[in-house]
Amino acid sequence: MVFKLYGVAFSTCTKRVAIVLHEKNVPFEFHPIDFAAGEHKSPEFLKHQPFGQVPYIEDDGLVLYESRAICRYIAEKYAGQGTPLIPTELKAKAIFEQATSVEKDNFDALASKAVYEKVFKPMYGLTPNQETFDELIGNLDKRLDVYDQILSKQKYVAGEEITLADLFHIPYGAMLAAAGSNILDTKPNVARWWKDITSRSSWIAVEDGVKSTG
Repeated sequence: MVFKLYGVAFSTCTKRVAIVLHEKNVPFEFHPIDFAAGEHKSPEFLKHQPFGQVPYIEDDGLVLYESRAICRYIAEKYAGQGTPLIPTELKAKAIFEQATSVEKDNFDALASKAVYEKVFKPMYGLTPNQETFDELIGNLDKRLDVYDQILSKQKYVAGEEITLADLFHIPYGAMLAAAGSNILDTKPNVARWWKDITSRSSWIAVEDGVKSTG
C-alpha cells in the first residue's frame, strides 16, 4: 500500500513530515489540499483530520494527523532503513525526548509566532506588529543562548547523532530569515548546527515545496 501524505506543499508541518520520509527513504504520494478553496474544512477532509489542519497521512489502513506524531510513526515503522532518528538505548532515548520537548516549548513556540507575525499575517491581509515580533525574537535569542551552550558540547541537540529533535526545527527555523531575522547565524555553535542540518538532502528535497516520490 502506498504511503499517502495530505497537506500543503509549502506548509511548515507538511514539510516536517516530508523531511522524515526522505530521511527514511520512504516513497510517498503527495496529495495537495486546496486551502484557498476551503478544502481543509470540507466534510470529507474533516473525517480524516477533525481540526481542519494539515498534514495527515494514510498508511496501511492507518490515518494519522499531527506532524510530530506522524514523524515518530515513520521513524519507528521504518527503523531498519534510512537514517536512524530515534535512539533505542534507554538513557539516549530519554535525552532525545528531552530535546524534542525543548524544541516544541523553547523554539517552535516562539519561532512559529514570529513567522506568523511577519510572514503569514501579510498573506491574510493583516498588519504585522513589529513590537510583538521583536519581543518574540528577543525571547528566542535568550533560548538560543542555551542552545549554543548545549551545542558547544555535542554535535546535535540530543547528542552526537542526528535525531527527529534536530529535524523538527527546520521548517519554522528556515522561515525566520523571510520574517527578517538572522538569529540562527548569530551564535557560533547554533550556526554550525543549523548549517549542518539544513544542508541535508532531505531538506533540500522539500525546501521549495513537497512533491510525490517513488
